[in-house]
Amino acid sequence: MADLSIQHLRKTFGPVEVLKDINLEIADREFVCFLGPSGCGKSTLLRCIAGLEEVQGGELRIAGRRINELPPAERDLAMVFQSYALYPHMSVRKNLAFGLSLRGRPKGEIEARIQEAARMLQLEDLLERKPRQLSGGQRQRVAIGRAIVRQPRIFLFDEPLSNLDAALRENTRMELARLHQSLQATMIYVTHDQIEAMTLASKVVVLNQGRIAQVGKPLELYHAPADLFVAGFIGSPRMNLLPAEVLGAIAARPGAKTLGVRPEHLRLGDAGSGGGLRAQVQMVERLGAQSLVHLRLADGHAMTASVEGARAVQIGDQLVLTVAAEHVHAFGADGRVLPRILSEAVQDALALA
Repeated sequence: MADLSIQHLRKTFGPVEVLKDINLEIADREFVCFLGPSGCGKSTLLRCIAGLEEVQGGELRIAGRRINELPPAERDLAMVFQSYALYPHMSVRKNLAFGLSLRGRPKGEIEARIQEAARMLQLEDLLERKPRQLSGGQRQRVAIGRAIVRQPRIFLFDEPLSNLDAALRENTRMELARLHQSLQATMIYVTHDQIEAMTLASKVVVLNQGRIAQVGKPLELYHAPADLFVAGFIGSPRMNLLPAEVLGAIAARPGAKTLGVRPEHLRLGDAGSGGGLRAQVQMVERLGAQSLVHLRLADGHAMTASVEGARAVQIGDQLVLTVAAEHVHAFGADGRVLPRILSEAVQDALALA
């Protein structure tokens, strides 16, 4: 078993408290992403789990065993860094073998683990090369392979794809997802990229200013954000968030101070149609299957709508915006979401997630 329990964890750097009363349960074999903007504490939390940072309060347990006082080498974790951290003078084979050799594992066992990791990561033809002879994606696969050969209880990934270009990131994401299915291991993955979190994780932990803002399945965070921060952070393009009085004409909600609407839920009608909010098209981003229409309301507020790519919309067009009440997110004065009834389609999507 490789479940992880974090209770009331605190971490300070001098007078600054960067992790504030973190409580989290990670089940055996889960793929969990720590997601949040730069400076939110996600990498620090990962380093605390790894033992690379000392905590000032709280408790960490793996499979019920307290690990606070254990050095990193005794926690049975393997970490993959953003910078790859490969030994440049060693071949791929020796990079993979190095940690096992230090632990005195038999040569036959080391070679068997190397061959298995190379097979899983398609590194068989690269074992005798040096890191300088590899592409960025190949180096990252070697770094992941070095973690695999250790057969740890938990894998830790600290923004491992941030140095790769867009195409490589997509390919490596698919490899990581396949790897998790194959290894059936507990994985904790830090990222500021919500696409990585939404596509890889079985559970996402959203952090904001050293606190956990929300924990849930990716679609739960998207369809049922707990507060204004999560609503604005999850989703690309981001949710439209406006004062309640601005959207009140099309989506009145008692007690709401802020209303939110996803761009795909806005409906655009001709200026002559009745009801709704009048807006002018400021810019159109044509992305192929969809277009993002950037609009300006009469009072100056901006909104973004997502429409079919073939929709004929031009800069300067006068349109009317409407939205179904079930798609409106309402937030109170404290920024917390107000209760709403989810549509059957959303409930079905969350049930299948």
